[in-house]
Amino acid sequence: MKKVKYSKVKKVQPNFFEYTGIHLTDPIEMQLFVYNDAGYEEYKKVSLDRIQKEIADENQVDDVKWLNVHGLHDVELIKQIGTMLAIEPFIISDILNVARRSKMEELDHVLFFSIKSILPGEDSNHVHVEQISFLLKDNLLVSFQEKKSDFFTHIRERIKTHSGIVRKKRNDYLLYLLLDSVMENFYVTIEFYEDVIESLLTESKSSADPNVLVQIEKNREDLNFLKRSILPLRDTLFNLKSEHDDADYDGIERANYNFFARLHQKSLEILEQIEYDMNTLDSSSSFYFSSQSQRMNEIMKILTVVSVFFMPLTFIVGIYGMNFDVMPELRNPYGYFIVLGVMFLLLVAMVVYFKKKKWF
Repeated sequence: MKKVKYSKVKKVQPNFFEYTGIHLTDPIEMQLFVYNDAGYEEYKKVSLDRIQKEIADENQVDDVKWLNVHGLHDVELIKQIGTMLAIEPFIISDILNVARRSKMEELDHVLFFSIKSILPGEDSNHVHVEQISFLLKDNLLVSFQEKKSDFFTHIRERIKTHSGIVRKKRNDYLLYLLLDSVMENFYVTIEFYEDVIESLLTESKSSADPNVLVQIEKNREDLNFLKRSILPLRDTLFNLKSEHDDADYDGIERANYNFFARLHQKSLEILEQIEYDMNTLDSSSSFYFSSQSQRMNEIMKILTVVSVFFMPLTFIVGIYGMNFDVMPELRNPYGYFIVLGVMFLLLVAMVVYFKKKKWF
């Protein structure tokens, strides 16, 4: 299966800014939402100067601001965003280096969060892997996506229509919604693989095609890839949930820690489902080998029975194939038919005996 692998991390020096992904052609777009309980404003294809103006506007100091960046290949632009927000250089490096595992960093009242989004492709030969990073600072939330996608469309609609409590909450609740939306992609991907696994389980019981075993091993590798993607996320969410007892950190309201605890629980559920699916693949593989072994045993049983049937007949033929002069049956005009009859009766007796013993 063709997929983006981040197990082999590209060597990038600390504070060295280089985009390590594959999305290099799509134009970078930035979208800004500014909202509160009373209303919202949306700015599409917004410039960096306009973003800075909105952030510095004293009349909007209590409003929640969500900046969504589509595209990371313009390194200078990402660096300028980091400079504008006074973000540590190594955080900017982690945003650009999409080969790294999911992580969380909390320093100087800035929360950095990165997560892998995985979705099945149009066919079963590949999956889409994208790193999405978040910066939480004051009333601002910045999300960085490698390419334009519709992961957060429903959240934008909730903001526009004042659906739910999103416009009554701070940006930490918005972060929860965005993370939850990305984690839903894992459920979609797992459901996709479960359909494939169910088909392989059925084939392993009925097909002798060696390609079944190849597909089982490929899907096992893919599930391992999903597991490696969700494990650091589970640890990161656990660490974020543990910040509840940190009196010095106020980036997340204490009332909202329960939402992040739900995300941690979701990560555990995803891991459990992946483990279950991997065990199912192991069962399919074992069943395939058992089925092949059973087929081989049946073939060997048939060949053995046939060999046993012909063994005494071959013995008789061997005796009468000797060229001795003194052999009584040679002179008997019915000798040939007598020997054939004896061979036939012997064969019938053996078949009846084997049937009674249930040897075949």
